[in-house]
Parts: sequence; structure tokens; C-alpha cells
Amino acid sequence: MHVDPLIPFIAGVVAVVLALAAILKVFRQPHFVGYILAGLLVGPAGLGIISNVGLIEHLGAIGVTLLMFFIGLEVSPHKLVRGWRIAVFGTLLQIIVSIACTWSIGAWFGWPVGRIVLLGFVISLSSTAVVLKLLHDRGELDSKAAENVLLILIAQDLAVVPMMIVVSLLSGDSLDARQLLSQIIGGAAIIGVTVYVLTRRYIRLPFANQIRGDHELQVLGALLVCFGLAFVSGSLGLSSALGAFVAGMIVASARETDWARRTLEPLRVIFVGLLFVSMGMQIDLGFVVAAWLEVLLLVIGVLLTNTFINAVVLRLLGDTWRISLYSGALLAQIGEFSFVLAAVGLQVGLIQGFSYQMTIAVIALSLLLSPAWISASKRLFIKQSIE
Repeated sequence: MHVDPLIPFIAGVVAVVLALAAILKVFRQPHFVGYILAGLLVGPAGLGIISNVGLIEHLGAIGVTLLMFFIGLEVSPHKLVRGWRIAVFGTLLQIIVSIACTWSIGAWFGWPVGRIVLLGFVISLSSTAVVLKLLHDRGELDSKAAENVLLILIAQDLAVVPMMIVVSLLSGDSLDARQLLSQIIGGAAIIGVTVYVLTRRYIRLPFANQIRGDHELQVLGALLVCFGLAFVSGSLGLSSALGAFVAGMIVASARETDWARRTLEPLRVIFVGLLFVSMGMQIDLGFVVAAWLEVLLLVIGVLLTNTFINAVVLRLLGDTWRISLYSGALLAQIGEFSFVLAAVGLQVGLIQGFSYQMTIAVIALSLLLSPAWISASKRLFIKQSIE
């Protein structure tokens, strides 16, 4: 009997992921922690079951796209308009303060300006995937803290494109005028679509009546809306995740949220899981063991610094101290897009091998420790205020 060699490979990887996630669930840890540990275990630094890290990273990128589509389904465009001050000023202040903190460290060690700005960008980005998953699992998506946090997360995701441009300029690479023009046109188009959605109480999807009640066509329709706009956005030099987010807002405004969420939910679970597995696969366990003290101190420093930076920013924008501190803890970890920025920094020479490995280790471990950090902050800042 012939057995495709891919079948035992898939079965083994899924078994590892399932076992770790089940064990961690006993300790009330979210599933993504198990996914990251599974990636570390089956990746090149672990058992070496998976050697093609690039393929898993590409599949994980699909997870980011689906995740942003679901955020678009959840977030009301009118809430975005009402909270524009927090989204814009909160994100700008947080990025500026993060760079300033990195500058104080970099000046001591004599880092070049490009490396300081790059690392400031890296630590300023929080994980949309982690925060959204935690808020969903805890039933807090409708809370005041969640509303402000999601606004900042969306603004951070939008800020990735200008960050990439700044990194290219600091590396000495000349900007492609055609690419810059494409990004300007794409940005104007995205803004135009968003304004159109905001000014309409109801949007009618052209194929909604034809696919109503037909599950297979609903799957294809949801995929077309999500990945179609993601493709257009990516082709214009912007983030594909940005296009997916706008697609989610369009579907939500068309009041077709139920079937879109229902048909794409299984795909979201699979590909977002692969996103976290790919994060774990990027950890060099040997490097972490050799430099465990430096890595641990940096991770603690990042969690503390990001918590208080975001808390101060949100307090200045009107939140109470308790909600601001809890929101700051939600945003304390370093996000998935920071992996991309770190890889670009390595490619253009702003950071070298040791700095890159240290950055990847700190990002991944901040994600792993994030649930415990958030739980401790909630008990300290929220539950005490209730009691």
C-alpha cells in the first residue's frame, strides 16, 4: 500500500501541535503558546522535522491576511472615526517614545542611527494576532480597553509601510520612484474606499443574493473579497493585510458578516496557527541558551517599557490610569510584523547576525510571556479596582 510521504509528516506535526496545546490548556494558557513551542520543537533548532521555514512563513502570512479580514469584520468603521485621536496620536506618540528609549540605549553603545530607528520601530509594534486572540478568548472584545487597543493595533499595522520606506532610506538605498507613486495611489484608493464605506449606512455586495444559501459559493465569495482586495493592496506597494482589513469592513457594512465569518473561520484557525508555528521556528535555541541572561533581561525590559509607554500615551488621551495600564500590558509584547522589519534590517545591513538573532529571540519570547504578563496586569490593575 502506497503512502504519500507528506501524510506522516503532516500527522506528526499536527500531533505535536495538538499535544502541546492540550497540555498548556490545562494550565490555562492560550493555544498560540503551544503553537510557538511546537514550531521551536519541529523546526531546525529542535527536532528538525521541518527544514523549509520559508514555506511555513508564507503560509503564516496568509494567516495574517485572514486575521486582518476578521478584525475588519469586528471593528465598526464609525468607531474608527470616533477614536481617530487614539489611533493616530496614540500610535505616533508610542513610536516616537519607543525610538527615544532605544536612542538612549544606542547612544551608550555607539549604535548608528539606522540601527536605533530600526530597533525602535521593532519594539513599537505589538502583536495583533496575540491581542485579538486573548481578547476574544476572554470575552473582552467589547470592553473599553479593547476598543482603544484595537484602534492602536490597526494604526500600527498601517504604519508598517512607512516604516519600511524609512528603513530603506536609512540603509542608503534609493527609493524607486515608480514604487513610491504606486504606494501613493494605493493609499489614496484605500482612503477613498474607506470614506465610501463610512458615508454609506448599507453596502450591497453584487453577488450576495446569488450565493445566499449556497455554502460552496459562500466560501468562494468570502475568499474573493478577502484575498482579492489583499492582492490589489499588495500590488500597489501596500500591505496585503491592509487590503484584507478594508475587505472585512466592506463585508461588515454589507451586513453579510455571518456567512463570511462562518465560512472562513476554519481557514483562519489553520493559517493563524501556522503563523505562530513559523514564529517558533525562527528561534535559535542554541543562541537563547548561550545568551539566556541578556535575552531574559531584554524581554523583561521590553515588557515593562512597552507597558508604561502605552499606558502614559493612553492616559494622556483620556483613559483612567487603571485601564491605561491594563491596555499597556495588552500591547507590551512585540508583534509579528517586527519579524518582517528585522529581516529587512538584516538584508540591508542595519543589523548583523548577532543583533538579528537577539532581536528574533526577544520578539518570540515576548510573545510567549505575553499571556502571563497580561493576566498578572489584569489582576493587579483591573480586579483590584473592582474589589
